[in-house]
Amino acid sequence: MVLERARPAVGPYVFTPADRPTLPGSPYVPEHPGSRRFAYGLIAIVVALAATLGNALVTVNLSNLAGGLSLYQAEVSWLPALYVAFNATANLTLIKARIQFGVLRVTYVLLGGYVVMLGWQLLAPSFGAEMAVRAASGLCASGLTTLTVYNLLQAAPAKLRPLALCVGIGLPQLGTPVARLFPVELLALDHWRGLTLIELAVAGAAFLALHALPLPPNERRKVFERLDLLTIGLLVPAFVLICGVLSLGRILWWTDTPWLGVALIAGLVLLALATLVERGRARPLVYVTWLTSRDMLRFAAIAVMMRLALAEQTYGAVGLLTSGGLTNEQLRGLFAAVLMAMILGITVSAVTLAPARLPFQVMIAALLIALGASLDSHASNLTRPAQLYISQVLIAFGASLFVGPALLYGFGRMITKGPDYLVSLIVLFSLTQNLGGLGGSALLGTVQTLAARGHARQLADHLVAGDPQVAARLASGSAALGGAGLDPASRALQGGAQLAQAVSREASILAFNDTFTFVAALAALTAAYVAYVIVFNSLARGPAKGGGVSS
Repeated sequence: MVLERARPAVGPYVFTPADRPTLPGSPYVPEHPGSRRFAYGLIAIVVALAATLGNALVTVNLSNLAGGLSLYQAEVSWLPALYVAFNATANLTLIKARIQFGVLRVTYVLLGGYVVMLGWQLLAPSFGAEMAVRAASGLCASGLTTLTVYNLLQAAPAKLRPLALCVGIGLPQLGTPVARLFPVELLALDHWRGLTLIELAVAGAAFLALHALPLPPNERRKVFERLDLLTIGLLVPAFVLICGVLSLGRILWWTDTPWLGVALIAGLVLLALATLVERGRARPLVYVTWLTSRDMLRFAAIAVMMRLALAEQTYGAVGLLTSGGLTNEQLRGLFAAVLMAMILGITVSAVTLAPARLPFQVMIAALLIALGASLDSHASNLTRPAQLYISQVLIAFGASLFVGPALLYGFGRMITKGPDYLVSLIVLFSLTQNLGGLGGSALLGTVQTLAARGHARQLADHLVAGDPQVAARLASGSAALGGAGLDPASRALQGGAQLAQAVSREASILAFNDTFTFVAALAALTAAYVAYVIVFNSLARGPAKGGGVSS
C-alpha cells in the first residue's frame, strides 16, 4: 500500500490516524486552517457546476440544438442517452481507479479527456464529435460529483462531515436550473459553438481550481482484476442500448420501430451475461446477491419512483409551457425561483440530518412533490410561469430534500457489509437516478401522448358542423383570412385547419393535466409506501426500541 503524492497549496498536510478516510479511494481528511477550508468550499461549488452544467445546457436546449445542427429529433436524442449511460456506469471503473491510481491522476485524466473531446467538437464540429463529448461528459460528471463531496469534506470540521456529504450530493443538482438561466442566443453563436465554449470554460475552471489546491492524498493499492474488464465491457454497452431505447422510444414510438425492440433485447442479454459473470466470482465487482436483497430492492424502488415523479418538472411543466410557445427567456424567473428552492432544500436536508429522520425526509419530499404536481393538474391555455411558481418551488424543494438522505441511507446499509460493497451501492444509486430520470421523461412523455390522442378524439366528437359555436368559430377563422386574397373555399379550409390546431392544443393541455395527476398519484404512493415501511419496522422492533429505519 502506498500513499499518493499531493502538493498542498497552503502549508504542509499533517496526518494522524484519525485522518484516515472511512471509504476506500477517498483522500485523507486532516484538520485545515480556516483559509484552506474556505478555499475547498469554493472549489466544491465550481466542481459541482462543472459536473452537470454542460449536459444540462444541452438537455434544456435539445430541440433548438437539433435545428441548429441540422439533425433530426431522434438523432439529437442520442446525446442525453449517451451521457446517462456513461454517467450511470462510470463508477464501475472510477472507484477502483481512484484506489489503484490515486484521486489526482484519475481526476486529471477525466478532465483532460473531456477537454480534448470539446476541442475536437470546437475545431471540427460534427454529430460524432458531439456524441463523444456527451460520453466524456457523463464519465467526467460522475468523477466531479465525487470530488464535490471530497472537497466539502475537507472544508467541514469533523463533526459536520455527514452534513458535508449530504450537501455535496445535492450541489450538482443545481446544474439544470442554472442552465435555464443562460440566454439561447449566447449558446447558439456560430452554429452552437457558444455552448461548446461555455462547456470548455467551465471544465477549465474546474481543472485550474483542483490544481491550485489539490486534495490530500489517498492510500493506493492494486484492486483491479481481469474479470472487472469483462463486466465493464458487458455493462457499458448494455446501458447504452437501454438508454437509447428509453430516450428514443416516445419519439419514434415504441411499437412503430422494430429496432427499438432488438436493442432492448440485446441490452438485457448483455446485462444478464454480466450478472452471470459477477455471480460466479469470488470477489465480484458488483455484489448482485446483495443488490437483489429485500432491503436494497426496497431502497432502489423508492429511489426510482422518486426520480420518475421528479420528471414532472423537467418534462411536464416545461413541456406545458413550451407547447404554448414560451422560450427559455420567459422561463428564467421560474427557474431562478426553482434554483433558490433547491438551495433551500439542500440546506434543510443537511441541517435536519439524522439517521432516524432519513425515512421521514424521503416521505416529506414525496408528499411535497405530490402536492406540487396536484397543483399543476389544473392548467389551461392561459397558464404561464407565474401560475406555476408555488408548485415548482415545492417540487424543487422536495427533489433536493430527497437525494442526500436517500444516498446516506444506502451508505448506512453498505457500511454494515464492508467497504468492498461501495462500488455496488454507488452503481445502484447512480442507475436509479440516471435511468429513473431518463425513464421518467419516457414514461411521462408516453402518458401525455396517449392522453392527448384520447382527448383529441373526444373533443373532435363534439365538433358537429350544425353546432352554432362550431359554425361561429369556422366563420370567424374564415373572416380573419378575408384579406389574404383567398377564395371562399380556401378560406373555409384554412378556418377548419385553425380549429383543428386549437383542438390539438387543448387536447395537449388536458393531457398534461392527466400527466400531472399521474405524477401526484405516483409520489403519493411512494410516500404511503415509506410510511408503511416506517410503521412496519417500528412494530417489528417492538415499542421498547422505538422508531427509525431498518432493513
